Amino acid sequence: MIKEKDENYMKLCLKLAKKGKGFVSPNPLVGAVVVKEGRIIGRGYHPRYGAPHAEVYALEEAGEDARNADLYVNLEPCAHYGKTPPCVQAIIKAGIKRVVVGMVDPNPMVNGKGIEKLREVGIEVEVGVLEEEARKLNEAYIKFITEGVPFVALKMAQSIDGKIATKTGESKWITGERARRMVHKLRSEYDAVLVGCGTILADDPSLTSHGLGRDPVRIVLDGKGKVPLSARVFRNDVKRFVFTTTYASPSWIEGLRNIGVEVIVSEGEEVDVREMLKELGKRGIASLLVEGGGETSASFLESGVVDKIFFFFAPLIIGGRDAKTSVEGKGCQNLKDAIRLKKLKIRKIGEDFLVEAYIKRCSRE
Repeated sequence: MIKEKDENYMKLCLKLAKKGKGFVSPNPLVGAVVVKEGRIIGRGYHPRYGAPHAEVYALEEAGEDARNADLYVNLEPCAHYGKTPPCVQAIIKAGIKRVVVGMVDPNPMVNGKGIEKLREVGIEVEVGVLEEEARKLNEAYIKFITEGVPFVALKMAQSIDGKIATKTGESKWITGERARRMVHKLRSEYDAVLVGCGTILADDPSLTSHGLGRDPVRIVLDGKGKVPLSARVFRNDVKRFVFTTTYASPSWIEGLRNIGVEVIVSEGEEVDVREMLKELGKRGIASLLVEGGGETSASFLESGVVDKIFFFFAPLIIGGRDAKTSVEGKGCQNLKDAIRLKKLKIRKIGEDFLVEAYIKRCSRE
C-alpha cells in the first residue's frame, strides 16, 4: 500500500525535476530525495544534458548519512553507461536500503533493469508512486524514447470565434501580455518551435523565449520557398531547419544553406509531416511546439501527429468569412470524424483563457 509520506516525498522529486525543463532534453526530467528517519538529508535534480543524474547529486549531499536511508526518484535509476556512469552503482555503493520509484524508465536500455539490479543486492524497491504525474512530467521523453519522433504540441492564439487574424491580416495582438509571456515560457521548454511560411510572411516572428529561458531550435515549413532569407527566424546562432520540396528554387535553398540553415528537401509538392518528424527525431529533437497558422495546424492535425494542444482564447469576436481561422485545411465532413479531446483543463491567463488538452487517438480512450 502506498503511504502518504511516500507520495509527499515523490511530489518533491517531481518539483525538483521540473528545474531541468528546457535543459535536459533528450534526457528525462528527474528529481531525487534521500530521506533518513523522517528527515530529508539530500536533494538533487538532473540540471542539463550530459551532467550527472539527480540521484548522484542527492547522494552527494547526503554523504555518509545515506547508509540505510530511503531514496525517492520519479524515474527508474539507470543501469547502463551513457554520458554518465550507472546510477544504480552509486545507490548500491551509498548503502541505500529502500528505493521508491515513480515509474519504470521505458528506455530499452533500462526498462526494469535498474530495478532488477537493486533488488538483486537486497535493496527494497517500491514502484508506481504518483506514476500518472511522473508520466505526464516526462510525456515528451516517453514518446521520443519509444517511437523515435518528437512529442508534438499545437499552440494557437485566437478570438473567441476562432479567428487568428482579421480579414485584412491584422493579428497583433489578439491575446494579452500574460498569455504571450506564457507562450514565451513554453518555447523555452520545448526543443523546437515550428511555423509555416504564411505566419512568417504575415508576422515575421523571432520565435525566441524573450529571455525567459533557452531559445528553441527554429523550424520553418515552406514547400515552395516563399520565406525571405532576411526573416527574423533565421537570425542568431540557434539551430535552424527549413523543410521544403523540389518545387522550391535551388538558389533559395543554396542561400539558406549559406547562412547556416539546414535545409531538408523532399520530393513532391508538399512536405510529408510524418516524414519530417522522423527526420527531427534522428536529429535529437524530442519535443516540438507548432505555432501555426491555420494551414500548418491543419496539416499536423490531419496527419494525426499532434499529441497535445494549447489553445488561447481572447475575449474578442472578430468575425468575417475571409478572416483566417485557427484550423483550416479540409476539415471533416461528419461530426463523428471530428478530432476529439481528452483531459481538458481550462485556465484563466490574464484576460484570456487557455484550453489545454490531449488528442484522443481512438474512441476507447
